[in-house]
Amino acid sequence: MIELVRTNDLVAISLMESLFREAEIAHLVLDQHMSVLEGSIGILPRRVMVKDDQEVKARRLLVDAGLSDFLKANDRSGTRK
Repeated sequence: MIELVRTNDLVAISLMESLFREAEIAHLVLDQHMSVLEGSIGILPRRVMVKDDQEVKARRLLVDAGLSDFLKANDRSGTRK
């Protein structure tokens, strides 16, 4: 799996999850339950992961939805898509 997004914005994460489910893109949100350890203050970002073979499709979907500012740089090319 590859990390596409790292953010504290729960609304954006919820939208991404909805878009991925609709497009049938396998995804995972990691660190959702870290708020228990941090005291529920929201300082630890969540990571949105997708399967390697669905990265391009997932990136395109987020760009088309206007969420490109949340995308991490593509580690393979060193540039944002």
